Amino acid sequence: MDVQTDQVKTLQAIKYGNGSLEILDQLQLPAKCQYIPIRNVQDGWDAIHLMKVRGAPAIAIVGCLSLVIELQQDLNISSKEELSQFIIEKLDFLLTSRPTAVNLSNSANILKILTNEILDNPEADAAFLRQTVIKMVEDMLERDLSDNKAIGKYGALDMIEKCSKSTKLKILTHCNTGSLATSGYGTALGVIRYLFETGLLEHAFCTETRPYNQGARLTAFELIYEGIPATLICDNMVAYAIDKHEVDAIVVGADRVAANGDTANKIGTYQLALLAKQLGVLFYVAAPSTSIDYT
Repeated sequence: MDVQTDQVKTLQAIKYGNGSLEILDQLQLPAKCQYIPIRNVQDGWDAIHLMKVRGAPAIAIVGCLSLVIELQQDLNISSKEELSQFIIEKLDFLLTSRPTAVNLSNSANILKILTNEILDNPEADAAFLRQTVIKMVEDMLERDLSDNKAIGKYGALDMIEKCSKSTKLKILTHCNTGSLATSGYGTALGVIRYLFETGLLEHAFCTETRPYNQGARLTAFELIYEGIPATLICDNMVAYAIDKHEVDAIVVGADRVAANGDTANKIGTYQLALLAKQLGVLFYVAAPSTSIDYT
């Protein structure tokens, strides 16, 4: 399967199809676009741990797809019991790669529950377990893309309604929440992308997001790639930019959303929320349900 469609011509950070998986090495951006192969779970673990792939949704997708790639190989495992143990051990290993983003944990738990249910089903064999897990992960990939497009659309529509402007909007974002952080389109950056696609965006502002510079290296790269009018600003320029350039709204992503609605995100997000409140600017957190930690 291939999740890229004619309607989604954004930067492709994850290439999956025909039994292969490649990811765009984000450590090389923006200087070079280099895809690296993910051949097994160890490769997936390394890519996540070294931050060759990052962004909570993308981490979950790449981690689970690395398991799919390994399941599509000749594992020399014939029994359902052995295969279920193999799957659960691989998922537990993936969870040690980067614990901050809850999406991988949520996805792994779903796959563990599915595996145990099939293990307890006397009519199911190892082949059924293998194919069912693969299908579940591929469904996760497609769902992430459709969720992102919905987040972009409804987030943008809410901004338009609440801003009550006859002119186009100016939006500020933090870190990287676009195609590089997801299966495609993006979450917070997806809102900006939807506004641009519908002719309702005047300008986007993205912060450097120190110390890792996800905004400077990745978000600015995506915005240029898409041809979206944008300006990269220093992290300490936000208040000035909001005031002088009349920013209408701030939209950020989330590594994790707690059950009570609290969010954890990149350093600098808190100060943006405080500035938005002080200056009377709309503040949004755009994240899929897979980022919610119900524990």
